Amino acid sequence: MVLIYSGKPIANEISYAKNIFSQMLGLMLHKSIPEDFALIFVLKRSGTVGVHMLFMLFPIDVIFLDADKKIIGTATLKPWTGHKRMKGVKYIIEMNQGTVERFNLVPGEQMTFKQTTF
Repeated sequence: MVLIYSGKPIANEISYAKNIFSQMLGLMLHKSIPEDFALIFVLKRSGTVGVHMLFMLFPIDVIFLDADKKIIGTATLKPWTGHKRMKGVKYIIEMNQGTVERFNLVPGEQMTFKQTTF
């Protein structure tokens, strides 16, 4: 699976948080993640969501997507103190801090999750 933005891959290693348990855990207690890693939360329905940083050991960038996988907001959150709420969210992507800036991820732009085949 590849995460694509503006026709370019920004993550080649992807995990999904599809159930309540995996969504509750997220990246908590991980010491780090690979540079090209993304954790994608797939919510049952679009709505207002909050992301917290309790038990997180490193800062992350969070990308909020609507049901059409368009970016509706981004945030850089710090361990233990960060928190962000957003309306109209269907997908949440957590990546290493600096990803949003490095790839110039901006609201209104499209993201794609593409299955890779070998």
